[in-house]
Amino acid sequence: MATWQQLREGVGRVWDSLLDGWHQLYERASGAITRFGPGHGKEGSTDTDRQELARRSSGWGVLAAEVFDDPKRVVVRLEAPGLEPDEIDLQVINNMLVVRGEKHLQREHNHGHYHILECAYGSFERAIPLPAEVNSEQAEAQYKHGILRVELPKTTTQKTSGIKVRIS
Repeated sequence: MATWQQLREGVGRVWDSLLDGWHQLYERASGAITRFGPGHGKEGSTDTDRQELARRSSGWGVLAAEVFDDPKRVVVRLEAPGLEPDEIDLQVINNMLVVRGEKHLQREHNHGHYHILECAYGSFERAIPLPAEVNSEQAEAQYKHGILRVELPKTTTQKTSGIKVRIS
């Protein structure tokens, strides 16, 4: 039979392992969670629209992204449905691709007893770490069917200033 000391040590190891697992999960997931704010408002939007937006918005959402690279470039794909290309702002800042935008309230008339809402509205910002140094001045971005694809050529010189990327 185990002694109290051995039991305490065993429980301590299990607890440490559990905490380590939660810490690793938090580190991996923290970059994927995006905070949606109330936004800056769009021309023609009313206080009632902004209040409705605040009431309906959960405040958090996931903008799923994937980053991959090859010897010549880094490619970032990000799900950002419901936007127009001119509503997305891209910048490369300190080896991070910063994506900002704003989703606007779209009114729907529903008939019946059920209304399901699974969209987040408002302004958002997500910083995606890049796995290599890139030449942001030669970056190319495309936005089609709710998917933003950004190609950034790799470079050997480090850029630390913010560079705006144009979306075609």
